[in-house]
Amino acid sequence: MAWVYLFIAGIMEIGWAIGLKYTNGFSRFWPSVGTVSAMIVSFYFLSQALKIIPIGTGYAVWTGIGAVGTAALGILLFDEPREFFRILCIVLIVVGIVGLKVVSPP
Repeated sequence: MAWVYLFIAGIMEIGWAIGLKYTNGFSRFWPSVGTVSAMIVSFYFLSQALKIIPIGTGYAVWTGIGAVGTAALGILLFDEPREFFRILCIVLIVVGIVGLKVVSPP
């Protein structure tokens, strides 16, 4: 269950990272409420996952999910660059996340 919690935390990290773009520096009320809510949920599920998963692994996977998801949505939603080496780096992060999951305790 800890890995499910960590996955949820990572998805919510993507939500708050993308939400930051829509808050306009926290000057827009509802996007700000959504962003802060996603932050709270993300940290809650991360804290639950870290009861079981080692901190180094959990934190790396959490930030990796957030980084990959945010970069992918930046490409899709905000027309950010789609250069080969940028995509390659995103793929390498995914490989690292999978590797950490494979070598970590259940």
